[in-house]
Amino acid sequence: MSAEPTTPQPAARGVARNTAIFSIATGLSRIAGLVREIVASSYFATSGAFSAFTIAFQVPNLLRSLFADSALSAAFVPVFTEMLERGEKKDAYTLASTLFFVIIAVLGAVTLIFIAGAHVIMPLFTGGKFSGHLDHLTGGLAQVLFPIVVLLALNGLLVGILNAHDHFSIPAISPLVWNVVILILLVGTKPLFHGDAQLYAYAIGILVGTVVQLLMAVPVLARLGFRLQFSFNWRDPRVTRVFRLMIPVTIGLGIINFDLLLNSTLGSLISDQAPRAIDAAFRIYMLPQGMFSVAIATVLFPALSRFAARADYDGLRARLGQGMRLVLLLLVPAAGITIALATPITRLIYQHGAFGSHSTHQVSTALFWFAFSLPFSGLNLLLTRTFFSLQQPWLPTTMALGSLVVNLLVSLALYKPLGIAGPVIGTVISNAAMMFLQARMARRELGGRLEERETSAAAIGMLAAAAVLGAVSYLVWVALDQLFGRSVFGQIISVGGGVTLGALAYARAVLWLEIGEAHQAAGFAARRVPLLRDLLGVRA
Repeated sequence: MSAEPTTPQPAARGVARNTAIFSIATGLSRIAGLVREIVASSYFATSGAFSAFTIAFQVPNLLRSLFADSALSAAFVPVFTEMLERGEKKDAYTLASTLFFVIIAVLGAVTLIFIAGAHVIMPLFTGGKFSGHLDHLTGGLAQVLFPIVVLLALNGLLVGILNAHDHFSIPAISPLVWNVVILILLVGTKPLFHGDAQLYAYAIGILVGTVVQLLMAVPVLARLGFRLQFSFNWRDPRVTRVFRLMIPVTIGLGIINFDLLLNSTLGSLISDQAPRAIDAAFRIYMLPQGMFSVAIATVLFPALSRFAARADYDGLRARLGQGMRLVLLLLVPAAGITIALATPITRLIYQHGAFGSHSTHQVSTALFWFAFSLPFSGLNLLLTRTFFSLQQPWLPTTMALGSLVVNLLVSLALYKPLGIAGPVIGTVISNAAMMFLQARMARRELGGRLEERETSAAAIGMLAAAAVLGAVSYLVWVALDQLFGRSVFGQIISVGGGVTLGALAYARAVLWLEIGEAHQAAGFAARRVPLLRDLLGVRA
């Protein structure tokens, strides 16, 4: 048992600071991603061709989530961190080098197979409802996009090394650069293609952006002293251990991409526009997820792994409880705003160029229902990372598979009577079920309370505050919308005013309710933005 206090105030401030930095950088990346989506949607709307691109990207993205990027990082970080804790830095770096070359060999072969068989494999994911032209386009786009599986696997390994050293800036900034590169190439190379083939400009941008993202980690790794050395001892027990951990981790972390591909496949049974509409809503939904829950889970994961390595379960439970309340503090209001303003937000973001009111209706319907999943999905991510830090990944994996079955059954029952809303509601119900089950299992594995009373009390207060937020946001939007109209400038004012005043109402409410994490967050913000001291009524 560690002798240090389980909830040291400096550590809490450190989590808040790192989370804020990561959230800001990730938020900028998500905003850049939305700009990219706005430009792409203004070109292609919710056309069948854009649905073909959506599925062509989601399949390699699913493989990426299964064998690469976050999944590899989540399996690698606990083992790598444990070796660093024991002072085995040289061996830890040898392990990383071995994994680097094993990834190239294994995933390189998988990628080549998928590229060669893309025109046979991809129609399996379109529900048999696409035309021959759209199926051919889906296969061709997938061939361009499949190499990202290898590139993102290598990136996941390098990011894992950085995170284990508590270095979060490059992992947070590189997605922003990725989005900017894609946007530049999409706009710059689109005129080189004609008709639906213009979507190849988008695919090429993603491929080049992924290469740039990978290269950004190299200089920082050099400063940390990491030097890549040729090592291909795949029988090394530590390599085996990482892959053994990774098998369930891939399923656990890949569940959100399983769900998204499932939604798109079922969407193709509704119409050839539905897959793109659901994906466009998902992009907005992921903005607060990336800014808040992913940021908190990423910042806390190395700390959770260190507590687990020391068998300091008191410290781990305290840090987990703090993280859960932070996730709820930020995602409950995000859900409230999205529910209240789903249509205005969708209209402002997407309704430009070829994207018309019919597409806005489709996307906003999916977004409305996605919003209910925000808190559940955020808590799931943090709880899953907790099991990974304990190197017990099969528990969340089993639950993830169960939630996938729930999602499939609910979605199949609802997609005909409810259309686009059906598959999304299936996602919400499955995420809620998994969250409650994960929390129960975490309490059992950690041998004590997860501060449920404190978290439940805080959650009730946050829900009440979010109801105020929703009402304020909607009423402010209605008033400003009537005053300023539906020009882009007018929409920015009405939606921005509704979001801002609603968020301020929420902040004042949670502070009045004396929610501890709210005071920590408000104090941190007030120290950096003096204007917030008076608006929030707090002292820095």
